Amino acid sequence: MRKLILIIVLGLAIGALFGQLMMSVPGYWLVRVGDTSFQTSFWFGLVLLLAAFLVLHFALRLLMRLSRPVSRFKVWNSRTRNRNAMKRTVRGLVALAEGRWKRAEKSLVKAADDSSTPLVNYLSAALAAHYQGRFEQADTLLKRAHLSTEGADTAVGMMQAQLMLDRQQYEEALAILTRLDRQLPNHPQVLKQLKQAYLSVSDWDGLRRLMPRLGAQQLISAEERDQLERRAYRELIVREAREGSDIETVRSLWADMPDHLRGDVELIVLYAEALVRGGQEPIAERLLRHSLKEHWDSRLVLRYGLLGVDASRQLVTAEKWLQERPNDPDLLLTLGRLALRNAYWGKAQEYFEASQRQRPSGVVCAELARLFANLGEHQKSQLYYRQSVELLDKSLPSLPQPSEDKDVLDEKQAKKAS
Repeated sequence: MRKLILIIVLGLAIGALFGQLMMSVPGYWLVRVGDTSFQTSFWFGLVLLLAAFLVLHFALRLLMRLSRPVSRFKVWNSRTRNRNAMKRTVRGLVALAEGRWKRAEKSLVKAADDSSTPLVNYLSAALAAHYQGRFEQADTLLKRAHLSTEGADTAVGMMQAQLMLDRQQYEEALAILTRLDRQLPNHPQVLKQLKQAYLSVSDWDGLRRLMPRLGAQQLISAEERDQLERRAYRELIVREAREGSDIETVRSLWADMPDHLRGDVELIVLYAEALVRGGQEPIAERLLRHSLKEHWDSRLVLRYGLLGVDASRQLVTAEKWLQERPNDPDLLLTLGRLALRNAYWGKAQEYFEASQRQRPSGVVCAELARLFANLGEHQKSQLYYRQSVELLDKSLPSLPQPSEDKDVLDEKQAKKAS
């Protein structure tokens, strides 16, 4: 109510002001065209001029609208088709999530041309076709996805690589991922897929080089990284040693290995074996000796006793270890072997027998049997051979065995054959 009163008062004030102006400012408009003239007061002419301007303005706007009916219809039609395409796209994505691959592919492809995001439609449709086993159709849809959107190389490439990994086309997937990795270094998804591809094709060298990058991007847990690095270096060392590669290649692998892996006993033994095959036994001896100082392990001790280096110096070193571990059966076995290599037959016998007392072993019995046989003590040799067979027999799995005399069995088999 107050606003209405205020507006009325304001209107009356403005009207009074204009009335005062009209009375205080007299004047007139005179328009003459040839013999015809038109005259009116100044204020009335001003009102006519303003009215003519408004009429002309709205007339021009109406004419402009009437001149573009087709374009306006096209805009309306495009918006309608886009809305319908969005609805179909949503239905297709829902069907894809629910595992209804055929329906998903149909909806997504039908909506692609009118969709504002055709790349999403074609990539999702390619995935649906792949899950149906229609691999050629999936590849065709990937090509259409690539053509539909500028700059879609990365998305299409990663989808193509994933589909090839699923189809077990590992070499093709690796080729695509290698290209993507050059274009986009340290892309998280590319790195993850590279890890899968390297594992699939057993590319251990590529995998070990990938591990630091996965760790830097926090794309792999510390436990998984340690497991994969350990496996990669183990496979590489075994392969290089088996193929008789240049020993420097193996040594380079060892130098590149992370520090925590150089303390792994299995890897140390494998590296020592590779060094021995490569004619680098002195380096293998130093490796095993230094490793045993850091962490004592029976596998390292036993391998140390089989090296073909300075046997006398090895025996001295091992006897120093015996002072700290007088009852270690594996160390005693190693000492016995080192004593044999130094031609200390009596000392070798003592070490073997001490090892046998600490832990009965078929291997130690076999060593004693061989030693006594070469010393001419055949009775003792036969005794230890039997003990060796008995101990080894206990380590065999429990399996059914014939219980009848061999001649009886042969006779039964002959009767069955006849």
